[in-house]
Formats: sequence, structure tokens, C-alpha cells
Amino acid sequence: MADKTDTPLSAPTYAQSIASPINLILISLLIVLVYLRLRPKPPTALAKGPPPIVFRTFTPLTLKPYNGENNMPVYLAVNGKVFDVSNGRNFYGPGGPYENFAGRDASRGLACGSFDEDMLTKDLKGPLDDLKGLGDEEMEAMRGWEERFHEKYLVVGKLVAVGHPEAPKEGS
Repeated sequence: MADKTDTPLSAPTYAQSIASPINLILISLLIVLVYLRLRPKPPTALAKGPPPIVFRTFTPLTLKPYNGENNMPVYLAVNGKVFDVSNGRNFYGPGGPYENFAGRDASRGLACGSFDEDMLTKDLKGPLDDLKGLGDEEMEAMRGWEERFHEKYLVVGKLVAVGHPEAPKEGS
């Protein structure tokens, strides 16, 4: 005695079971997911980089405007090297704890660990600070700051005294 449930499905019945609405929805969903996974991606646009910075020679007078005011970048000098510290504008720009150093030679102040105006050279047309009077510990502290600036910021120039042969001419 053969039971009707033991007989294999006939071809039309089998096709109807595959073509059921739930199977069609699942197959459509699978096709959509495969398409979304394999479709070509639009090319990603790279962010526009900052304008190139040219290494130049600064005097204390030509460095002074680079203090972060009036949309200018923030530069400061340490041991004769001028660094672009604009990325650290919160520290070195207007209102920051080191704002006195912006656009100036910060060597003595960083060496002494002082952020006072007294640490800055008063006569911008005079000779650069030769750092005389600093002890070994203070010189080591300044070299530590210089090393830290080299790791974090770009060197954009060097600092020379007004009247130095490499100094920029007036009006340039």
C-alpha cells in the first residue's frame, strides 16, 4: 500500500513551490544585496590640501605679523628656526596660553619655562637673542622644545637679525 505522500512531486508542482511568493521575494532580495555589494563605487574626492609653504628667511620684524590675527598663520621661532604652529592655534594663537610667543622668537621663554612678555626681545630691529645667561638645564629644556616642535610642526624658515645679509629687504 503506497501512501500518496511518498510520491515525488511532479515537475509542475515542484516549479510552483520554487515560484512561491516568499521564494521570489527572497531571491529578489538576494539579487539586490549582491548588486549593492558588487556595484562600482564612485571615486572618492580627496580633500584639498593646504597651500604649499615656501622656506623663507625672517627677521623679527617680518615674523611679527604671523601671530594668528587677521587670518594669518601662527609662526614662532625657536633657536633660529621658524615653525608653523597654526595647527596648535588654540595654544599659540590669540587667547592661548602661549600667545606671547606667536610671531616672535620664543627661545628664551621656552628655555626658562616662562610665558611672560619679559622673555621676549624688545628691540625687533636689534640683534637676535644670543641666549647668554642661560644655564645647561635651560638650554636642554629649549632643545627639548625644539625637538618637540620638529616632531609636530613644519619648519617654514629661519630667523636672522635685521641687516643680516640673508635678511629680506624692506618692502619684500
